[in-house]
Amino acid sequence: MNTAEAVREGATVELTNVVKDYAGHRALTGVNLSMAPGEFIALLGPSGCGKTTVLRALSGLESISDGRITIDGRDVSYVPVNKRDIGMVFQAYSLFPHMTVMQNVEFGLQMRKVDATSRRARAAEALDMVGLGHLGARYAHQLSGGQQQRVALARALVTRPRVLLLDEPLSALDAKVRVQLRDEIRRIQTDLGITTLFVTHDQEEALAVADRVAVMREGNIEQVGTPEDLYTQPATSFVATFVGLSNPIDGRLVGESVRVLGTDLPLLGTGPADGDVTAFIRPEDIVFAERGIPATVVVSSFLGSLRRTQVRLEDGTLLFVQHDVRTRPLTGEQVHLELTGRPVAVSSRVG
Repeated sequence: MNTAEAVREGATVELTNVVKDYAGHRALTGVNLSMAPGEFIALLGPSGCGKTTVLRALSGLESISDGRITIDGRDVSYVPVNKRDIGMVFQAYSLFPHMTVMQNVEFGLQMRKVDATSRRARAAEALDMVGLGHLGARYAHQLSGGQQQRVALARALVTRPRVLLLDEPLSALDAKVRVQLRDEIRRIQTDLGITTLFVTHDQEEALAVADRVAVMREGNIEQVGTPEDLYTQPATSFVATFVGLSNPIDGRLVGESVRVLGTDLPLLGTGPADGDVTAFIRPEDIVFAERGIPATVVVSSFLGSLRRTQVRLEDGTLLFVQHDVRTRPLTGEQVHLELTGRPVAVSSRVG
């Protein structure tokens, strides 16, 4: 039986009103999160928002101050790390330098008193799964960063956990290797059906791999949804500005319509009271036109499959326009803009 066949179905995970206090500072303010068996959730947010604290609380590396954590209905809030059936991969590879790759992967099984023959077979299968079956005899210093992180992943998978936790596992790698390993992690997770929580501050990473994304802010979860929902239907102004790029523009809300730059746009979701607001318009929802809103091109950047051009309106407002690469505005060029009319998220305007 290979490793993929041996892994059990992923577990149901529930965090209910989880609170974590550190010496008078409340790091988690009542986190609620439900994960279905085999689901891949990315926990996304800025530094210091509590992402890693959630992961460490789920793993048992941090005690919680209040709330409840269950795995398949079993309360594990105060269960030791080694009794939670969880695999973990961290930003630091943390491989034992005096052990070979094979010995590193076998280590967890050795601690579980698995016999030598079974250990070797399961470690070999795990290494094959991450594409390193031919490097079992090497030591950590003989591997690239991407290879070392693959070994760390194999080491987490070899114990056949039902929950996998990944804490910024790609942040130390260069861009090309990050994308390759990101896609590998998703493939392996899908094949094995492990319930997975992936912590990252990189929105592209989160949107690319997750079934759902939970956006955190100041110790709590602001919104949970599919990548598409978070991008097209942000529940708050924070989500609108943090997930993807948005142009904050002054507008006026009346009922379910927002007047922005002379155009009435439908309101996305629930807005504040009628009055002055900030509307968040995606760069792809502003287009160049033969007539419309006058602007001056500040700079235009080639991004491969698209261009992003910054323009300045007559009142000094700076906006980003995302468009086809075949349109190449020149710095200083006078252009006109119009809005596509898609619904927008808004927040009350401060000041």
